[in-house]
Amino acid sequence: MTQPSNDVYAAIALSRFGLGADSNGIAAIGSDPRGALREEITERFAPVPVGVELKPTSDLLVALYDFQEQRKELRAQPVAVAAPPVTANPGLQPAMSGGDMKAGQPSAVPKTMASPPPAAAPYLPQQVFLAEVDARFNGTIHQPLIGFGERLAMFWANHFAVSTSSGEEVHILAGAFEREAIRPHVFGRFSDMLLAVETHPAMLTFLDNRQSIGPDSKANAKGKRGLNENLARETLELHTLGVDGGYTQADVTTLARIITGWTVVRDQSPLGASGTFAFNANAHEPGDQTLLGLTYADNGFGQGREALHDLSHHPATARHIATKLVRHFVSDMPPPALVQKLSATFTKTDGDLSAVYLALLGSDEAWDTKLVKIRSPLEFVIALLRASGEKPKPNVIVSALAAMGQPFWAPSGPNGFPDTVDAWASGQGLSTRMDVANMIANAVPSQVDPRRFVSDSLGPLLSEETLQAVSRAETRSQGLAIAYLSPEFQRR
Repeated sequence: MTQPSNDVYAAIALSRFGLGADSNGIAAIGSDPRGALREEITERFAPVPVGVELKPTSDLLVALYDFQEQRKELRAQPVAVAAPPVTANPGLQPAMSGGDMKAGQPSAVPKTMASPPPAAAPYLPQQVFLAEVDARFNGTIHQPLIGFGERLAMFWANHFAVSTSSGEEVHILAGAFEREAIRPHVFGRFSDMLLAVETHPAMLTFLDNRQSIGPDSKANAKGKRGLNENLARETLELHTLGVDGGYTQADVTTLARIITGWTVVRDQSPLGASGTFAFNANAHEPGDQTLLGLTYADNGFGQGREALHDLSHHPATARHIATKLVRHFVSDMPPPALVQKLSATFTKTDGDLSAVYLALLGSDEAWDTKLVKIRSPLEFVIALLRASGEKPKPNVIVSALAAMGQPFWAPSGPNGFPDTVDAWASGQGLSTRMDVANMIANAVPSQVDPRRFVSDSLGPLLSEETLQAVSRAETRSQGLAIAYLSPEFQRR
């Protein structure tokens, strides 16, 4: 059996495991595509988004709290209303009375003028959100040769999904959540990422753990407050074991008890600085707890940390993570043998994610030349921007993603966006992609030749049909749009 050429591997590396070819096409990694991909793993290359507005979580929350207070004070101010004009004869206007009004008579000019309404301050959460979008789509996605680290950041941010639509705090923190809890750990150990995620203010707010109070805790002395199980349920069902992971409702309740007291400091207090994670012992449910057959002593925050550590090493978690990785990168129907291989690697290495990725890339299935997955709207937009070199304003990117059904960092639920072909191959979705492809094609400089572009960026994956269609285009922009909408560009 003939082995595919390096050009084939390069095209697959860029489309299946990366962000798509940039202006250099597949030639940039053509000499050793597998080596270039492994190098991104060994060097742990995941660019960090930067920008003056991309501040740490605590700074963002303090700024948000100040913003909310200012808005509250502004709303509490009395609204100045202009007094009605007063004239000597209400039936006459000054001009009509000859304008010879005597001193001491009431003036036609209002005694008081309404102050102009204060200019509306920029909506801080959206301002920061757009800065985060700009830093990624016009920054980090253009840096790597392949972009496996960036793809992993997107994968894990969707695995541990939060939604900007859930409120102002998550709206302003979604970018910081990805920068602080996801990116530092994409090439590290799963247990470290899990703890970082579950203690991050964005997740604690999104899944309501800030409101969870131990039923027998000091904070519930009056018995009017109680557990909120949202974070515990999603930790078991979505983040670790999976829906078929063998846990029960009793385990959900127990884990909720274990992580009571995990909260965010709103105002400066003995718990810590404003905007930071804190363990509130007064809200923590006292006593030992038994989860999935293991008993955890009541040692405060350590009880939850130890429980998460064990969850991260559970066989069901290894299987769940392996299945999702294979589904994302290889096939909607993950080959069982490959899932088993990755699951075994996860277990053997104590959840070393780099080792799991290398096991994936070492499989034949990962390099199958048949393109069976379709790019999600997010992946499609990134591939377009990489290929074209265009850097649109962040609100344009946000609007395009929303129109295609994948609003950025705003899935409808904590399970994130779907990761299968059916979810993104609808007629309406593909129609909207046409609009986005035309927009980018019209913005590309006139010297770009569509035939050269499609050949350089798709390499041996380019079909004769697509090449002919591009060659027959009546205009340059039409040729580029055809290239962007071709099956080879849409699939990975």
